Amino acid sequence: MSSTPAPAETLMLKPGTAWSEARARCLATAPEAFRDDRVLNRHGGQWCADGTPAPAVTPVDGTPVTGPPRLDAGTAHAAVRAALDEHRGWRHVPLADRKARVSAALDDLTEHRDLLSLLLVWEIGKPWRLATADVDRCIEGVRWYVEEIDGMLEGRAPLDGPVSNIASWNYPMSVLMHAMLVQVLAGNAAVAKTPTDGGTACLTLATALAARHGLPLTLVSGGGAELSPALVGAPEIGCVSFVGGRSAGGRVAAELAATRKRHILEQEGLNCWGVWEFSDWPLLATHARKAFDYAKQRCTAYPRYVVQRGLFDAFLGAYLPAVREVTFGHPLAVAHPDDPLPQLDFGPLINDAKAKELAGDVEQAIATGGVPLHRGSLADGRFLTGQDTGAYLPPATILAPPSASRLHHVEPFGPVDTVVLVDTEAELLAAMNASNGALVSSLACDDEQTAIRLAAQVQAFKVGINAPRSRGDRDEPFGGRGASWHGAFVGGELLVRAVTRGPAGERLHGNFPSYALYPPTG
Repeated sequence: MSSTPAPAETLMLKPGTAWSEARARCLATAPEAFRDDRVLNRHGGQWCADGTPAPAVTPVDGTPVTGPPRLDAGTAHAAVRAALDEHRGWRHVPLADRKARVSAALDDLTEHRDLLSLLLVWEIGKPWRLATADVDRCIEGVRWYVEEIDGMLEGRAPLDGPVSNIASWNYPMSVLMHAMLVQVLAGNAAVAKTPTDGGTACLTLATALAARHGLPLTLVSGGGAELSPALVGAPEIGCVSFVGGRSAGGRVAAELAATRKRHILEQEGLNCWGVWEFSDWPLLATHARKAFDYAKQRCTAYPRYVVQRGLFDAFLGAYLPAVREVTFGHPLAVAHPDDPLPQLDFGPLINDAKAKELAGDVEQAIATGGVPLHRGSLADGRFLTGQDTGAYLPPATILAPPSASRLHHVEPFGPVDTVVLVDTEAELLAAMNASNGALVSSLACDDEQTAIRLAAQVQAFKVGINAPRSRGDRDEPFGGRGASWHGAFVGGELLVRAVTRGPAGERLHGNFPSYALYPPTG
């Protein structure tokens, strides 16, 4: 545990936002899913007080929070078998009924939007602005599918088994809950693993609100070793949807390699922003500042800039003032009770272990030859007097991280940028493609034709020109190149196709190792 001295302006916790108050509101709102000392798993259409509650603390200030009740392998297999039974009944529910039930669930999520957002602040450290955006994107995105799904389902049928969802902790609502609701809308039962590192209470509350309307949702918690045989390998599963790192994703991909099971495996890549023959520095400065949202703890963050050597001085003139304006600290700290919550760029990292690990990566890169261009200080953050700041890391930027350092080849997933200088277009492309595939990349270039030509050689699913690219939703497809993605692409019609059966011999759009044919069965 570490703490920071009192700031120049004494801050206080915004009244009404304490974890104890958020927890009490969960108990009152969804008593079927919460107990005084734990949350419950949901399987077989019931909330079950099984599993071993895991201790957890908030990254915001170290306060103990609700941890996931971890199941053993046998219970997980039983939960999957029960989900198959629910799936077999749900797939015959008329689409109009499914739409009505999902819409009613969305109404309840909207009613409790602020509580869901507050839980995200405490459990995963999102500033209020970004926490509410996560909840809103889930609700608004699924409403779009309710309106558009009739045409998407023409000539299609649900899968033969439920969809299994394993996702990282950073977007419990706009990625994980959003996916589950679209899957049930398409006629499938949905199974989800609660992320181990955070989001337990938020996802449990959202699942409870949705399950009240008869949606076939299963929510289980546990470690990958215990749950993976059921959530990935069980023959009852019709599709596996995974969002996370390459290490865990690689294990899932290996387990699926000998099967014909549907899969959507989104993994990280080192997303790069290339700067070549460029002059609009105020534009780049704006993007560089915004890129620090949520401490770059997202799959579409840009942690690396690949810069033409002759433009390096101009790049620094735009970049350094922008990064020095980045704000961070306790997401719920205010100077006066009536003040609105702060508009911070980011709060803590997901835990103090991650902050310590990434700080060590920065030190190691510098010790082996990297040049520190910027190193912020915890003294620049907004904190309560004496609070635990172990999970916080101020922004840092390293020029030319040595090839032996982790920052040279690994996505930091934190507020650390690296800068690589290049002299030729070939070097630019090699540096931008260093991680064998990415989800997004961007090029800052004055000449559009040059940018288009270079973009065609960047190994990323989406390449922006003088603008960042995002995951997107609704009718915007999303996927990855190389090792950043395996399986079907998603977004709009592609997401619905990924979790439904079409005509015989249908070829799904995606990044598949060797095949993309999924003939209907059953």
